Amino acid sequence: MPQNVLFICSDQHQRDIAGCYGDPLVKTPNLDRLAARGTTFDTAYCAGPICVSTRASMQTGRWVHQLGTWSSCEPYDGSVEGWGHRLQAEGRECLSIGKLHFRSSEDNNGFAREVIPVHILNGIGFTSTMVRDRDFGYPSNADFANDIGRGESRYTAYDRKVCELSCDWLRDEAPKLDQPWTLFASFVAPHHPIVAPDAFYDLYDRDAITPPRLRGADERPDHPVLDVQQTVWDYDKHFRDDEHIREARLSYSGYVSFLDHNIGKVLDALEESGQADNTLIIYTSDHGEMLGNHGMWAKMNMYEESSAIPLIMAGPGIAEGKRCEAPASHVDLHQTILKAHDLPLTDADGNLSGVALQDLAVGGHEERGVLSEFHEAGAITGMFMLRWRNWKYIAYPGYAPQLFDLDADPIEARDLAGDAAHADTIAACDARLRQIVDYEAVNKQCMAEQAAKIAALGGREAALDDGEHAYTPMPDVA
Repeated sequence: MPQNVLFICSDQHQRDIAGCYGDPLVKTPNLDRLAARGTTFDTAYCAGPICVSTRASMQTGRWVHQLGTWSSCEPYDGSVEGWGHRLQAEGRECLSIGKLHFRSSEDNNGFAREVIPVHILNGIGFTSTMVRDRDFGYPSNADFANDIGRGESRYTAYDRKVCELSCDWLRDEAPKLDQPWTLFASFVAPHHPIVAPDAFYDLYDRDAITPPRLRGADERPDHPVLDVQQTVWDYDKHFRDDEHIREARLSYSGYVSFLDHNIGKVLDALEESGQADNTLIIYTSDHGEMLGNHGMWAKMNMYEESSAIPLIMAGPGIAEGKRCEAPASHVDLHQTILKAHDLPLTDADGNLSGVALQDLAVGGHEERGVLSEFHEAGAITGMFMLRWRNWKYIAYPGYAPQLFDLDADPIEARDLAGDAAHADTIAACDARLRQIVDYEAVNKQCMAEQAAKIAALGGREAALDDGEHAYTPMPDVA
């Protein structure tokens, strides 16, 4: 029987900062109750740890390299159809409320309606992110460390409106429909600026906030690609002292609780609509947040804090209180939503790598491998991460790889790639990664396409001259 789909998305939510993922401090009662009534995926990853890239994959079920949405100015434009287009073709109501981060609402992105959408800046985005040989930081990086604390921001005001409009639609419009519907409710919390409204900031005891892990250069693995990454995205140097870092991490916890509060309101509105018994609920985030671990903030690398995502599914037919260890990915959402709508896959879906989460949760996919990739400023070469079994393998074309055993070393403190005892594992992981992507060829393709786009803009200096915003501005929705 076809089901409705309520797809709730957040922005930059580190997987581990949620009660249902084991955080002993953060208060997320609504996500926790969603996990208790559904299945939680413990090994889920974004398709790419940057908003523009991964949201295109979420919308289409395709890897970033299949779409060419490499950077923050190479967005989804609707030309590759995804689950939303299919639902529209079947006459199913499909709308979005909130952030999309595609090119423009002028494109057919798969939604019949886009309510208060946020897309890339001016339909162009941040062209400087295509300049891959940059070896100096952005002046706006300081804003990351300065825009923290208690209070309100354009981001919190925007999320309050996303919540209000989502609740109104669920209560007032959804019950009137005679066909299954899909609502994509997309919040911007807890993406920086890391500002938490007072009521949520005050939930936390400052003395209970823990410091970042492996922040010191002598505590963490070294890699030449990541050395450049930390030069370009040099957020950490703008934090004055430990107390400044504590303030940021406290504010992030409060910001996550603010997100959780809004999610709770949406879940309550679904219950009040009378539609909950026939609605599949999905919660995920587009990528994570480093929070100072490994000396990094934001995302844009393959450590767990950045590339891993929270992913919870609940609804009719979904096992309650279950944990799924099989690797999951944003590319699985295409099949998941179509399966909920009881729509068969078509020939166009034949080259997709995704697995419906309903099937993944049943079991049998434990040997699966999933990919995450990154191709913008700070990455002097492409980053291609494979999660397979207990291994995380990261290929950097032209440079040595990294290898982590996440069972033995969940905080990724020891890179095993230089250990001769793991040569067979590295070979096996590399072969497995190549089954998904020819990463050297894709890296060359990406570099060539970006070079051509930079030339069309007028050259390197013209591409760098993009205003250097710290983050995409939110519209005034007050």
